[in-house]
Amino acid sequence: MSDNDEKSVRENLTYERFGAAVRDLAQTIADDGFEPDVVLSIARGGVFVAGGLAYALDCKNIHLVNVEFYTGVGTTLEMPVMLAPVPNAIDFSNKKVLIADDVADTGKTLKLVHDFCVGEVAEVRSAVIYEKSQSLVKCEYVWKRTDEWINFPWSVQPPVVRRKGQVLDA
Repeated sequence: MSDNDEKSVRENLTYERFGAAVRDLAQTIADDGFEPDVVLSIARGGVFVAGGLAYALDCKNIHLVNVEFYTGVGTTLEMPVMLAPVPNAIDFSNKKVLIADDVADTGKTLKLVHDFCVGEVAEVRSAVIYEKSQSLVKCEYVWKRTDEWINFPWSVQPPVVRRKGQVLDA
């Protein structure tokens, strides 16, 4: 099976299913008794997950870490890199941290952020909408396991651009 054939089998997540997924994931976390002090979002896809989980779990402390790994569809850097501004580890000292992302694909991004937290926090756990079998990190909280290519509602459309002929207010 070629790479293109693999990408023709897709998991399609709509915004409606995403809302249900986040609520289900939050319920699983609550039922487990984990009450995070901080939700740490891995930008960009994890921003949506983190916001939904933070509201559902009534956690008002959200931090964001920018990690660059994917450079295109199916293309990555050799290793993920945290981009500035890197969160200050002191902000997480003695806190229970929930790392949130949209997918644990290779797991390299989650591992980088998890390793950043280990030794600095009281406890760290990870929550994702999707986890793939090849992921280096096995998350504590997963909505669905799949090895299909995932179409996320926030990334299936190309970026918006200004329409030609639009006049900007002076």
